[in-house]
Amino acid sequence: MSNGLARASVRFRPASFVGTFVALLFGAAVIMACGTLLQTGITASVPSVRYAEAPVVVAADPNVSIKYKKNGDDDTHEQPLAERARVDAGLVARIAGQPGVAAARPDTAFPVQDASRSPQAPAGPLTGRGFAALGIAGPQDKLVEGRAPGAEEVVLDADTARAAHLAPGATVALTAPGGSGSYRISGLAAPQQTGPTAWFADQRADRLSGHPGRVDAIAVQPREGVDRKALTAQVKQAVGGAAEVLSGKGRGGVEQPALNEAKVMLIAIGGSFGGTATMTAVFVVVSTVALATGQRAREFALLRAVGATPRQIRRTIATEAMLVAPLAAALGILPGLGLARWWFDGMVERGAVPTDVELSVGPLPMLVAVAACTLAALTAGFFAARRPSRMRAVQALGAAAVEPARLGIVRTLLGVVFTAGGVVLAAVAAELDGADAANTALGVVMSFLVGVALLGPWVARLAAWVLGLPLRAGGAPGSLAADNTRANARRLASAITPIAMVTAFCGTLLFMQSTIRHETGEQVRTGITADHVLGSTGPGLPAAAPGTTGVVEQAAAVPGVDAAVGVLRTGIVYRDGDQLLSATALGVTGDPSRLPRVLDLGVRSGSPAELGRAADTVALSTDLASTLGVKLGERVSFWLGDGTEVKPLVVATYERGLGFGQVLLPRAAVAEHVTAAYDSQVLVADAPGADRAAVAQGLSGLGVPGLTVTDRAGFAAQADKSQEMGSWANTVMAGVLGGFAAVTAANTLVMTVLDRRREVALLRLAGTTRRQVRHMMRWEALLVASAGLGVGSVIAWLTLVPITRGIAGAAPHVPAGTALPLAAAAVALCLGATALPARALLGSSPVAAGGGKQ
Repeated sequence: MSNGLARASVRFRPASFVGTFVALLFGAAVIMACGTLLQTGITASVPSVRYAEAPVVVAADPNVSIKYKKNGDDDTHEQPLAERARVDAGLVARIAGQPGVAAARPDTAFPVQDASRSPQAPAGPLTGRGFAALGIAGPQDKLVEGRAPGAEEVVLDADTARAAHLAPGATVALTAPGGSGSYRISGLAAPQQTGPTAWFADQRADRLSGHPGRVDAIAVQPREGVDRKALTAQVKQAVGGAAEVLSGKGRGGVEQPALNEAKVMLIAIGGSFGGTATMTAVFVVVSTVALATGQRAREFALLRAVGATPRQIRRTIATEAMLVAPLAAALGILPGLGLARWWFDGMVERGAVPTDVELSVGPLPMLVAVAACTLAALTAGFFAARRPSRMRAVQALGAAAVEPARLGIVRTLLGVVFTAGGVVLAAVAAELDGADAANTALGVVMSFLVGVALLGPWVARLAAWVLGLPLRAGGAPGSLAADNTRANARRLASAITPIAMVTAFCGTLLFMQSTIRHETGEQVRTGITADHVLGSTGPGLPAAAPGTTGVVEQAAAVPGVDAAVGVLRTGIVYRDGDQLLSATALGVTGDPSRLPRVLDLGVRSGSPAELGRAADTVALSTDLASTLGVKLGERVSFWLGDGTEVKPLVVATYERGLGFGQVLLPRAAVAEHVTAAYDSQVLVADAPGADRAAVAQGLSGLGVPGLTVTDRAGFAAQADKSQEMGSWANTVMAGVLGGFAAVTAANTLVMTVLDRRREVALLRLAGTTRRQVRHMMRWEALLVASAGLGVGSVIAWLTLVPITRGIAGAAPHVPAGTALPLAAAAVALCLGATALPARALLGSSPVAAGGGKQ
């Protein structure tokens, strides 16, 4: 009987299941998109190009890892490095000594720029390598003309040389991280798949790379008859755990170190955000199914009156869920894939994911999406059916006609618990700093939203009481709206919750990012005191090396310049309890005592000038110093960009870490631990009375490749650029969750309006005009929008205040250009989702409307 009733309901009354179908479809789409990104992050790889002919590659671990105890078991936490990790060049000889190794070639890549500005010069940047690396790509990777380079010579790839009209015997001026010089072209090599390349003598390349004694990787080729497995075992024995030994797909990640960070980001989006999105989808589906089931109370009451048992009612609802949920979820898979593709392509376009990585589409996310939505529908149907199925048959019809006056004890207690949990999480966030505080944001929002959903009728009654007086001043339609909302608080609550969800999610994610951007901009505008900012359109600005003069020294020699200080942007990894976190860092080039002339860091203790006295010194932002629990004069432990652990002495603390980096180090301490040891910018201060335009002109004539000269806004632009990906990611997450919640809100409003067919018919029979009914509906929509915006704003504010104080040390910054459109969109959504179904209800005669639903 139950199965037959369920099939008949779905077949002959499909309109009753449209709202549930829509919620399940969009819920599955969101889960599918996040699951696909998670799977891509886990399985992501790039094809090996340069190392395709080297079965085994030795490289450093691209992560910092720590071990800790969790529930009595050993656990490991990893954090990607900001720079390329390298291995000791001494491993080359140890590996080459193995019996199965034919060749072990050290490979190091570093950016090289033309320094001559001559028409006969390589166009664009080159990749510098040691000559020993020639041959890694296979037999075709060889010298095709001339001979190997000597100490003052270089070999260019044939394509680059011909494009610049260069031949063996010509001279080129080149700049590398480890120095500049003029080099005679000794030969030409075969064209390279990896782009324009310059090969130097191995000892010269070791110095020019900026990190002598260390190489990016070691490509190992076997002797004839030695298989990959045997070769790998021999190499591992030689390495002895000092580096990673990679074969197969792992070699591609060595060529593109950005893959590791991309995988972490994809896993974070698909896992952490995906978990929240899945909970939101389940929450929405449960709410919608419960609403749809509750709207059929009269139908279930009639079934009870004619003898249906409670078990049959529950089985009917479960069967309906099994008929509708899998189909709706399956149809949501394709939109979910489209969302995942758009999201993934956006990350590739912004350089966060290597272009060679492909989106991984598999059956597991599909199964999870269908299973989660089906389980949510079953659970919601079960709980929604408890009340009508447990009533006595003689009471069912009367109880179905009247909305329950009060909430159940269990629901009330759970609502109080979740609301209190949101308050506790917000209080905990207030005690955290940085990423720890930000990571609590979605948990706080979800706790409050679940609490609001459970206590929804109380929230609705409060909204009706607060907004009832102004509604009554709107005449008969307003008075009717006030009475309706007070009498039907449960119906109103089901409409308020999705609007609150839209506001809370979008408000939290968008305004958290706007606060960070605003505070960063304020710190930069207040703290930058330099008159000129030198930048580069290439890999960076060369620093001083033995026998050469860097851009800082050249800028300081320009007439009218009082101080010139270079900054090298990098990152560090630090430990906070059982977590590893990243922080931005600046390596200071030049005299640190001149730093106050170009930057006002808001020094709290000590002096950044002490950075110049020793290489093992550091200045920390006050927030980071507090997180690490260190004070002035103490040593602090962290890992540099390439994973080298250091314990420098804290010589200063400062306030403006958000705008200028949380860590300041002497350039000498970080230069050998970055991917390319070029300065990111050089900050220049004019001498008192100097002509700013004349100084700018003098700086422009330094003759440095790719040099740009801007004012203080140039530094702010670089800071904004570093935040672009985070801002875009937050906007996308807000759009995904907010868009899903908006669809749900519209879906819920349409369902609640269409369920009022009898009510509208009675109003029409009592003499209410169509215009009055439309006005009443409009007032109710405005009440729903106002209540939802109010509740969502309170949730967003309670979430943002502790988090923004932990991250930025400031109150939330709410731009009117973001807040007003968000509020207007919520109001328009409510009005539109109410007006269209109301017009459909009013299109039929009162008698037909009243009899249309039995």
